[in-house]
Amino acid sequence: MTEAVLGIIGGSGLYDLPGLQNAREERIASPWGEPSGALRFGDIGGLPIVFLPRHDKGHRLSPTDINYRANIDVLKRAGVTDLVSLSACGSYKEELPPGTFVLVDQFVDRTHNRATSFFGTGCVAHVSMAHPTSPRLRMRIAEAAEAEAIPFVRDGTYVCMEGPQFSTLAESLTYKGLGYSVVGMTNLPEAKLAREAELCYATVAMVTDFDCWHPEHDAVTVQDIIRVLTANAEKAARLVGRLARDSPRAHGRESVRTARSTPPSSPRRTRAIPNS
Repeated sequence: MTEAVLGIIGGSGLYDLPGLQNAREERIASPWGEPSGALRFGDIGGLPIVFLPRHDKGHRLSPTDINYRANIDVLKRAGVTDLVSLSACGSYKEELPPGTFVLVDQFVDRTHNRATSFFGTGCVAHVSMAHPTSPRLRMRIAEAAEAEAIPFVRDGTYVCMEGPQFSTLAESLTYKGLGYSVVGMTNLPEAKLAREAELCYATVAMVTDFDCWHPEHDAVTVQDIIRVLTANAEKAARLVGRLARDSPRAHGRESVRTARSTPPSSPRRTRAIPNS
């Protein structure tokens, strides 16, 4: 068992973490390039916290431009053991209206222009993604949401599109028909990389709109989303605060060591894989 360190990735509208005590910023170098921004260190209720705004302050990075490998790498180097991704999303279900938090348990990858793994030529690994989020971490988030009276559902499938454009009507109707719960642009390859880095990972998908399938909401606008983002950000801060105060201070990590295919004696890539 090791000391638990809670990592928080803030999505659209979440560029800081209210309630963070003893806060300080630090930039950590990564062999994978530049992360989204400086890490913000501190604590809540005595639990160490590391916060990273996914799009950087001022929302300067589009979903495709984010360096997901560098982000996960620096969080791992900072000592993070449990990683919670807070993300704005659109809903495909009437029962998931704006303001609802979805504790995602499955992903569908529809991205096509992103580096998706720390492994590659010289060091190959096939890592299981059958269950891409941590059930234990999701359970703790659910308990925190209940304690804060935040509307949420425990499970849901998140389809990740490339963006930065919103869906076409045909795409929206297709994904709704397939039974997916929400759509977003950022949680893949983030979840895959977190698994390779042996981090317990969970997504809190915060619904801002009904995408464009809904007959009464057939045109998603940034202005509409921003109004809901503001309310969701306040709830997200309360959720993180409760999660931090109630979380255990020890952590048992997840491992991917058995997933490697390349023998340890083989030549490796020069860039480090964040797997301590």
